Amino acid sequence: MALYEMRKFVAPEFIFGVGARHRVAIYAKNMAAKRVLIVTDTGVINAGWVKDAVSDLDELGIESVIFSELTSNPKDHEVMAGADFYAEQECDVIVAIGGGSVIDCAKAIGIVHTNGRHILGFEGIDLVDLPGPPLICIPTTAGTAADISQFCIIMNTEERYKAAIISKTMVPDVALIDPETTTTLDKALTACTGMDALTHAIEAYVSTATSPIVEIHALKAISLIWSNLETAVMKPSQIEPRENMLLGTLQAGLAFSNASLGAVHAMAHSLGGYLDLPHGECNALLLDHVLRFNMVEGGERYFAIANAMGIDTRGMSVQECTKRVTQQIMDMRARLGIANKLSLVGVNSSDIPELATHAYTDACLVTNPRDASMADLKVLYGEAM
Repeated sequence: MALYEMRKFVAPEFIFGVGARHRVAIYAKNMAAKRVLIVTDTGVINAGWVKDAVSDLDELGIESVIFSELTSNPKDHEVMAGADFYAEQECDVIVAIGGGSVIDCAKAIGIVHTNGRHILGFEGIDLVDLPGPPLICIPTTAGTAADISQFCIIMNTEERYKAAIISKTMVPDVALIDPETTTTLDKALTACTGMDALTHAIEAYVSTATSPIVEIHALKAISLIWSNLETAVMKPSQIEPRENMLLGTLQAGLAFSNASLGAVHAMAHSLGGYLDLPHGECNALLLDHVLRFNMVEGGERYFAIANAMGIDTRGMSVQECTKRVTQQIMDMRARLGIANKLSLVGVNSSDIPELATHAYTDACLVTNPRDASMADLKVLYGEAM
């Protein structure tokens, strides 16, 4: 009998390091780009990162147009408008400069263009027939790892939830991961995106689809994020913590893109879609509750997570280890200034049935280590209130 289950591992080409973003024109040229669609948002434009890219592209004679009509938690109608703009402008390559919202929107614009269908028609796993046009990503947050993942999360505005599109066609062609771009992030966004990355690593490590390659990346990510997040928040211009946060995010992304996630993300997608809340904040509010729920199935794995967080687990029971890990996460959340109850971010008890309904059908729930019923999800939301 084989020791390991057969597993596939997918990762794009990526360049990591200060100055990586300036390779954008070389890659675009290699893709035979004549006219690039830059997908971004006003915050990233104001920070100056788009100007750099336009200048780099100009130098090699590549035209570019900018689409920035999008909001955090990208909406289905924004994607459709972006796809129309891409076609009108006769673009041939997409460059995404921004956080997860921007990159997910860029991925979505690409597949709408090549498949000629509404974005919500791709919801689910492996339902994208044709890959989008060539896509180059320059992430500006240390959080989502959308720049290297198989995931694309888009708001269904009519039903008020986040639709997960998971497909190998969602993996960008290249990611240019430059720590300098994260130095302009404000404290709140640094904290929330950092908690998102931590959740990616923890959920991938305990996922039912984990593998030895995933585990290496997940544990390293936990260690890097845990030991650098606070400094990145408190001393935003220091490049070393920013580098380590982005490296941790990358490793967490490699892990979850290949092992998927769990109940935290299923519940966070529903919550963020329903109330249009920051995704990382939703994860931070739910993580400790789901960890306690999963203890009976995934608890043995918490020892390695605790060790990666610098906790000495010698002589501890699974219950003690779980208590210690969750307490540390709650303490970190408090130090970062993130709310500790759903009621503080506008959730009412009457919202719980609706939230649980969408969480229950989210693709991320499939790989949660413990089966979660609709009733379980309602209890978890209730506990987080």
